[in-house]
Amino acid sequence: MASMSGMFPGQQQQPGPHPVGGPGGPGQPGFPGTASRPPGNNTLVDELEASFEACFASLVSQDYVNGTDQEEIRTGVDQCIQKFLDVARQTECFFLQKRLQLSVQKPEQVVKEDVSELRNELQRKEMLVQKHLSKLHHWQQVLEDVSLQHRKPSDLPPPGPLAFLEQASASLPPAPLKPN
Repeated sequence: MASMSGMFPGQQQQPGPHPVGGPGGPGQPGFPGTASRPPGNNTLVDELEASFEACFASLVSQDYVNGTDQEEIRTGVDQCIQKFLDVARQTECFFLQKRLQLSVQKPEQVVKEDVSELRNELQRKEMLVQKHLSKLHHWQQVLEDVSLQHRKPSDLPPPGPLAFLEQASASLPPAPLKPN
């Protein structure tokens, strides 16, 4: 894998097949409000920014808006997006390499970061548990209220005109069975 130097200003530029012209690339208009960069002094961040701007420039360019050849438009946009994705992968690779270097040079720093991440995750999960407990208590209270309503039939409105007779007959002792 090639060295990923050239990420920040002051570092050497990585040689490779990714030259970047202006923000829109060769033949494409620049993104409004941006200054063009010198071609030999681009870092990976500059390339990522320029390719991102080129994606937008290709979408809002008058050439594409007025163009009638849909295939040409699609090809141009696809090329810009592919360039952006390539530079994004290079940027990710740079940071992964720096992370690997850090883990070799300062393993205690990696352990500290892992501990911090685990504490944050534990705190997030504790908050989630509290949220679920709160909901559980709420629904337990709702169920308790509903069961209390069913235990007190006198609180319920009578279901019909014969409700009084039904209540009165329910309080009478059962009639004795007739012997056969």
